[in-house]
Amino acid sequence: MIKNTATGIRAYFGAFVLISKLKLWKFFAVPMLISVVTALIVFGSAYGLSDNIGAFISKIWIWDWSKKTFESIGIFIGGLIIIIFGLIVYKHVILALSAPFMSPVSEKIETYLAGTKHVHRKTSFFQELGRGIRINLRNLCLELLLTIPILLIGFIPIIGIMSTVLLLLVQAYYAGFGNIDYTLERHFNYRESVKFVQNHRGLAIGNGLVFILCLFIPIIGVILVLPLSVTAASVVTIEALNNEG
Repeated sequence: MIKNTATGIRAYFGAFVLISKLKLWKFFAVPMLISVVTALIVFGSAYGLSDNIGAFISKIWIWDWSKKTFESIGIFIGGLIIIIFGLIVYKHVILALSAPFMSPVSEKIETYLAGTKHVHRKTSFFQELGRGIRINLRNLCLELLLTIPILLIGFIPIIGIMSTVLLLLVQAYYAGFGNIDYTLERHFNYRESVKFVQNHRGLAIGNGLVFILCLFIPIIGVILVLPLSVTAASVVTIEALNNEG
């Protein structure tokens, strides 16, 4: 899995050149707009809610001594929780809504790499949108189920250190999953795609790690995250499909 993770990361190095070479930037206009608007809504709401959650957490401390300190800690923890869940929601919303625009991009990359028109399944705009929503709704539910216990583990001394790593890996896996599915939807049905990604977890994690890290780059991150991550995911997914074939 480590080798596949490295492969997923390495694919980003040629993504910018490939986008320019195939003149794909125009296809990313709407997804980039979706990304920016969703980021403003989700993280704007998260910022407004962090104080409320922090105040709620601080009520656990019923004693007067060190109350101010605990309130500050509560606000920090509340903000951290909001950021984590905000990232999860943002990620799945943009991956789902961008599906009809990203599938043609993946198709063009596959056509270029294969040297021929290599499409197995013709789908409409709404079919691609429906599949994107279905995949990402599934992933959102599973990711939340995993994230909540991992956050709780974070409060356990010593063991809690691992929660940060686990959170990053879970976030990365489901981000990469969504990017990879833009290619898989031409080759596999829903269940087959889920199985494929499960068998290639490293590719998903590698792709998703860079996806998540991009989001921490102010402004530019939310603009470029989809073009780069989808291009990189398309390349490694097509390679994996060819190796299996």
